Amino acid sequence: MTSPTPPPTAGKRKGPPAWRRRLPWFGAAALGALIVAGLWPQAVSVEMAPVSRGPLVVTVDEEGMTRVRQRYIVAAPVGGHLRRIDWKPGAPVEAGRTALAVLEPAGADFLDTRNQAQAEARLRAAEAARDAARAQRERAGAAARLFAAEFGRSRVLRDQKVLSVQEFEASQMKSETSEQEARAAEFSLRVAEFEVQQARAILSRGQTGANGVEPLIITSPVSGRILRVIQESARTVVAGFPLLEIGDATDLEARIEVLSRDAVAIRPGAKMLLERWGGSEPLAARVRLVEPSGFTKVSALGVEEQRVFVIADFTDPLEKRPTLGDNYRVEARIVTWENAGALRAPAGALFQNAGQWRVFVVRGGRAESRVVQVGRSNGVATEITGGLQEGEQVVVYPGDKVADGTAVSPLTVGTR
Repeated sequence: MTSPTPPPTAGKRKGPPAWRRRLPWFGAAALGALIVAGLWPQAVSVEMAPVSRGPLVVTVDEEGMTRVRQRYIVAAPVGGHLRRIDWKPGAPVEAGRTALAVLEPAGADFLDTRNQAQAEARLRAAEAARDAARAQRERAGAAARLFAAEFGRSRVLRDQKVLSVQEFEASQMKSETSEQEARAAEFSLRVAEFEVQQARAILSRGQTGANGVEPLIITSPVSGRILRVIQESARTVVAGFPLLEIGDATDLEARIEVLSRDAVAIRPGAKMLLERWGGSEPLAARVRLVEPSGFTKVSALGVEEQRVFVIADFTDPLEKRPTLGDNYRVEARIVTWENAGALRAPAGALFQNAGQWRVFVVRGGRAESRVVQVGRSNGVATEITGGLQEGEQVVVYPGDKVADGTAVSPLTVGTR
């Protein structure tokens, strides 16, 4: 007996394609990859700088003023009536020829016996001061010639690479200082000779009596310019009353106010740069004196500070500062330490942790914390005495996102 055959079907139903069945798995895998990529730590963009070897200069930066090195206040030698002074500041004067003021002496000053004796004593003192000034000028001139010759020999030895830079600079400083002392001694001699002339004039007038006394013409003791007219109007003055201030406006020095804690690191002979004085280039100067006594000054914030005056001589020629005058403001950078071949790193790369100086060194794209030993710093670069090698890259100004082992990448700054 045969079994019945099944009825034919209209058609067999097929399932979805294989790739469509796997599509949810692909989506889940992509979503997982996106989640992993979003949670994966990204490299932190940081500023990097190399550790290099080169010059490092540490300076003390303060403000100050220029001033005339040698100035002379012309005073009334005797009491009397002063005629009006027509001179104005800046006018040139010549020693012994330019009449600065006219004084009509009072008769009593010439007839009194006591004043006569005082005039004689003043003449003797002026002559003694003149002789001392002449001897000082001779000594200063001889010393200036000696140090100038020594400086010439030092220049030859330096050109021959026999003399060190420190020895050459010391010889140069001695030559410049002795030259300034010789100029000061010459100025003092001229002033002393003027005092002798004034004393003799007063004494000779006192011996002639009060009748027919002619006005006393006060001439300039030195050549230079009038810096200030103290008394311009006509009036009656007493002996010793200041009238004018005279000096050589081209013979300037700089007086800088520094904090006492910074002054202890400044030595005579230190280099100095004077900036923001009005010219296009800074002026070179050299420290001559750090005054031994300080003074108290209240800062703009109301804090009392102990300050000290540092006196410096210009080393650049007059042609570089033809318009610089007396009491002009300058900004000084005084060199307290320098090294021509220091191993240096940016100051912003260093930070302290647990009492030690550290930096982040970039190795293989990651930041590595390292302890370093530091020396001098000028606020921009710091001397490295141990812990780093020349050419290594360090992270500058690391933030809170940078730690030991953090992946870092160089920061790129866009340009306009």
